[in-house]
Amino acid sequence: MVASAGRGQALAYRLDPVRIADGLWLIRGADAPIERANGGAIANITLIATDAGAVLIDAGPSLRYGEALGALARRLTGRPVARLYLTHLHPDHSYGDAAFPADRIAATPALIETLKRDGSGFSDGMYRLLGDWMRGTELRLPGHAITMAEETVGGRTLALYPLAGHSDSDLAVLDRATGTLIAGDLVFHGRAPSTPHANLPVWRTALATLKALDHRTVIPGHGPFDPTPAAAIEQTRDWLDWLERALTDAASAGLDMVEAGALPIPPRFAAMAAARYELQRSVAHLYPGLQAALLPRVDAH
Repeated sequence: MVASAGRGQALAYRLDPVRIADGLWLIRGADAPIERANGGAIANITLIATDAGAVLIDAGPSLRYGEALGALARRLTGRPVARLYLTHLHPDHSYGDAAFPADRIAATPALIETLKRDGSGFSDGMYRLLGDWMRGTELRLPGHAITMAEETVGGRTLALYPLAGHSDSDLAVLDRATGTLIAGDLVFHGRAPSTPHANLPVWRTALATLKALDHRTVIPGHGPFDPTPAAAIEQTRDWLDWLERALTDAASAGLDMVEAGALPIPPRFAAMAAARYELQRSVAHLYPGLQAALLPRVDAH
């Protein structure tokens, strides 16, 4: 949740942590696009208490948000942030890392390389979208490369799963103590998945990997906490399967991008937040490739 202070005062994020397991809290993002009304705070953030300090999984969209997370960590755990894991490159999850020292920020080697290449490219767009919410924000490159399948921070063991599909470099984290799977944007729940860097076949493989893990509950990258092991994972897979079939059929039928964006959405997704918005974005992301594959140029031979 985001609150704007009175006229002439600084903008401020209001974070509402919900305890979902022993020593583990979820800070929910808005189920909406990035916009000034929410300060870009649309991603779910997980906070875990350890004896060494708080562990964060993802950092939100801005320096201002990261600073609010750091203050919340001290209030909930009595300690500063000891480790911040970034799950992927998208700025609603990553730019808040500017509030933390580089040696406490962890990412896979593949994600670090992706952030070096593409991370700063989101900056202009975020500043245009969010204005003063972004004041002072510059993405900080992680100083800790994840090279082990598990890491223990302050007595809390976290299993780390480098995957891909939503982006080229995704990370899922399993808190061994509680069986909570923090899936990043590999899993959406009650909110349509976004696809700006998606590879749908690879994403489906990642979802199968996550479903097979020994976990009890799931924190998705967007949408409400899933108290079951598989409902959110299966819903994400269902949407991706429908999306690919629908866009493939539309391209084969010769529909243009506007017509594809107006396709009917199945009733089972009727209550899903941002469904039409993400369908239209996915048309922009995926349709040109589908058209090129299914409708080759007549002068190509």
